[in-house]
Amino acid sequence: MTKHAKFIITIALMLGMALAALDTTIVGTAMPSIVGKLGGITLYSWVFSIYLLTSTTTVPIYGKLADLYGRKPLFLFGTTLFLIGSVTSGLAQSMEQLIVFRAIQGLGAGAVMPIVLTIIGDIFNLEERAKVQGLFSGVWGLSSIVGPFVGGLIVDHFSWHWVFFINIPFGLVSMLLLIFTFKETVERKKHHLDYLGTLTLTGSVVALLFALLQGGTSWAWNSFQSIALFAATIVLFGLFAWAEQRAEEPILPFVLFKNRIITISSIGGIVLGILMFGITTYVPLFVQGVKGGSATSAGITLGPLLLAWPITSTISSKIIIKLGYRFTAVVGMLGAAAGVGMTALFNDQTSLTFIVVAMLLIGAGLGFASSAFILSVQNAVPWNLRGVATASTQFFRTMGGTVGVAIMGTILNAQMAVRFAPIYAHFADIASRLPHDIAPANVLLTPALRASLPMAFLTQLQTALSQSLFWVYGLMLVLAVIGFATMFSLPGGPAEKHAYKPTEEELAKHTSNEPVEMLSGMG
Repeated sequence: MTKHAKFIITIALMLGMALAALDTTIVGTAMPSIVGKLGGITLYSWVFSIYLLTSTTTVPIYGKLADLYGRKPLFLFGTTLFLIGSVTSGLAQSMEQLIVFRAIQGLGAGAVMPIVLTIIGDIFNLEERAKVQGLFSGVWGLSSIVGPFVGGLIVDHFSWHWVFFINIPFGLVSMLLLIFTFKETVERKKHHLDYLGTLTLTGSVVALLFALLQGGTSWAWNSFQSIALFAATIVLFGLFAWAEQRAEEPILPFVLFKNRIITISSIGGIVLGILMFGITTYVPLFVQGVKGGSATSAGITLGPLLLAWPITSTISSKIIIKLGYRFTAVVGMLGAAAGVGMTALFNDQTSLTFIVVAMLLIGAGLGFASSAFILSVQNAVPWNLRGVATASTQFFRTMGGTVGVAIMGTILNAQMAVRFAPIYAHFADIASRLPHDIAPANVLLTPALRASLPMAFLTQLQTALSQSLFWVYGLMLVLAVIGFATMFSLPGGPAEKHAYKPTEEELAKHTSNEPVEMLSGMG
C-alpha cells in the first residue's frame, strides 16, 4: 500500500473517529436540556443505555464479520446506519421516539469505532501504530472538545434537534474517501455465522438492562418481573457461553482470554467504559442541575477531560514501546481514580477550579490506559483474529458503559425519590403551583421555571440532587480503585517482548504481500 493511499485512508478513518466522538459528547452535554424540554427525567439514562446496548452487542458481531468479509463493507454499512439514526434522532418529537432512534444509531456505531481501530492495526506496524494512535486520540479529543461547546451553543440558542445533524457531513466524506482509496484482500471461503451466540448475548444484555433500569421504579426489586429478568440474564448468558464453545466461528472466541494481556485489558476496558460514560453523562447533570449552568458551560466543564485524554494518549503511545503495558496502564488508572475521587466531593459550593482539576486527572488517566489496552490486544494476536480481538476491547468498554450508566441511573432515581419527596412536602404551597407534568429533577433543568423558584426551595433541591449524585460518583470511585489494582497483573517489560510471533506455517499460508505485511507488523 502506497504512502498516499495510507494518508487518504487515515483521513477517512479520522473523520469516522470524529463522527463517534462528536455524537458521544454532544449528546452527553445536551441531554439535561433535552430532558428539560421533553420531560421524562426517569428516561434520562435510557437515552444513553439504549445507544450503548445496541452498539455494545453488535461490536463482536461486526468484529467477526470484518474478519470474515473485510473491514471496508462493514465500515460503510455501519456508518450508513449511524447516519440514518442521527437524522431520525434529530427529528424526534418525544423521549420515547428519541430512545428508539438512538437504538438505530447505536446499531451503526457498533461498527465505526472497532473497525477504525482494526484498519489502523492492518495498515501500520507496531511502531507506526503507536504514533498513529496518538494522532487518532488527538482527533477524538479535538472533536470531543468542539462537540460539547458546539452542542451547548446549539441547545442554548437554536433547537436541540440539530445536535444530531452535525454527524452527517463527517460520515458522508469519510465513506466517500474510504470507498475510493481502501483496497483489501480477504480470503473468500464458506463461513458459519454464530447466530445462536449473537441472539443469546443480545438477549442476556437486554434482560439485564431492563432489570436494572426498571427495577425499583416501574416495579419493586423483589417483584416477579425483576427476579424473572435477572434469571433470564443468567440463563441466556449461560447459553451464550455454551454456544461459543461449540460454534465453528464464534463471535467472541473464548480462546482469546487464555491470553493474560487480553483478559486484563478487557477488565480494564470495562472500568474505563464505566468511568468515561459515567463522567460524561453525570457531570453535565451536576453542572446544570446543581450549579445552575447552561448547556454551553456544561460542555466547557468537560473540556479539560477531553483535552487531557489525547495529549496523554500521544505520550503514552511512546512510553508503551519502551516501558510496556503495565507501567502505562497503572499510571493511567491511578490518575483516573484520583480524579473520580475528587468528583465524589462535588457539592453546590464546589469551585470551577476544583472541577477542572478533577476532569484533567480523569482525562489524563484514561488517555494513558486506553492506549495500553488497544495496543496490547492488537499486538497479541495474528491478523485473522485482530478484528474480533479489537472489537472485544470495544465490546467490554461499551458494555461497562452500558451496564454502568444503567446502574447509576437506578441509583440516582432511587436517591432522588427519597430526598425530593420531603422537600416537596415541606414546601407544599410552592410545589402545588408547579406544572404537574414536570418531575422534581426537571425543575432544576428548566431555566425559566428554575428562575421563578424561591431561593430556599431551590437551594434544598440543589443539595438533594448533589447528594444523590454523590452515590453515583462513589460507585465510580470504587470501580476505579479496583481497576487500578487489576492493572498490576499485566506483564511488564517493553511491548515488543509480548508481540505475537507468527509461526512458519502461518507465514507460508499467507503468501500475498498484504497479509504477510500484516503478520510481520505484529512482531
